[in-house]
Amino acid sequence: MAAARHSTLDFMLGAKADGETILKGLQSIFQEQGMTESVYTWQDHGYLATYTNKNGSFANLRIYPHGLVLLDLQSYDSDIQSKEETDSLLNKIEEKMKELSQDSAGRVKRLPPIVRGGAIDRYWPTADGRLVEYDIDEVVYDEDSPYQNIKILHSKQFGNILILSGDVNLAESDLAYTRAIMGSGKEDYTGKDVLILGGGDGGILCEIVKLKPKMVTMVEISFAKYMRRTCGDVLDNLKGDCYQVIIAGLPSNARVVDSTWEFLRLILDLSMKVLKQDGKYFTQGNCVNLTEALSLYEEQLGRLYCPVEFSKEIVCVPSYLELWVFYTVWKKAKP
Repeated sequence: MAAARHSTLDFMLGAKADGETILKGLQSIFQEQGMTESVYTWQDHGYLATYTNKNGSFANLRIYPHGLVLLDLQSYDSDIQSKEETDSLLNKIEEKMKELSQDSAGRVKRLPPIVRGGAIDRYWPTADGRLVEYDIDEVVYDEDSPYQNIKILHSKQFGNILILSGDVNLAESDLAYTRAIMGSGKEDYTGKDVLILGGGDGGILCEIVKLKPKMVTMVEISFAKYMRRTCGDVLDNLKGDCYQVIIAGLPSNARVVDSTWEFLRLILDLSMKVLKQDGKYFTQGNCVNLTEALSLYEEQLGRLYCPVEFSKEIVCVPSYLELWVFYTVWKKAKP
């Protein structure tokens, strides 16, 4: 399936930009491609030149007076030849711009092209809003449940990645995440009762049953298929020697809350009510860059029905390409 290929080329000159000289110097390169030029000027705001081709490709050249020159080129990425032609055009423009700016040498930045509208979506944002292009080569699964969109995409580096309603949840490479949310090996699960809220990728369940718990109960609205490196065969059966998986929809009398934080506090309160006095509650927090969100989360911990204490750990989650904060929460000892 063909897609649009958006290429960029940025120049930060070491002096003010001479727009007329740049336009004249690049004109022949665009003419060789059969592109038609239109130029717009603004007093004190530089130039905008657009170049259009009969094949539907086009380029915008923006020249700012202070020395920033930006080229955006969009083409229809239908075959290898069109890619080679685009790369050749960008190479010629880059070489010519370096020649034109010899007396005001600055920085040149050429980013990999963004492919838009392709059969496989490779672009997913980090928690703090930075764009990441993953090496995704296959859509393994893509369906809408009554509650969310479920995608499983295959990455050459990270294996299958579970994406829920546009949010990267877990990849098969992310054992560090699973270990962190279980206490990073510091907790002894032998003979203990464990409740997993969510965990539909099966990773936590798979790891905990190896540690000889008394009983593990996992409650989810659905669970992910095709994450074998994460869950092994533990989700092949909803009951095992020391675990059971309960798939439950939202109750018809579910309480309506006004905000995400109120909902989170409700879940935390309910969790604390079923937690034994000497029990522990393990959960993920957020990306370390989202300091305000982390502070608000810790504020919720101080507003629960019972006093609690907590510790936190920072772990690098491979497929997130981020450092992530994990929390351990427990009830304060009774006096």
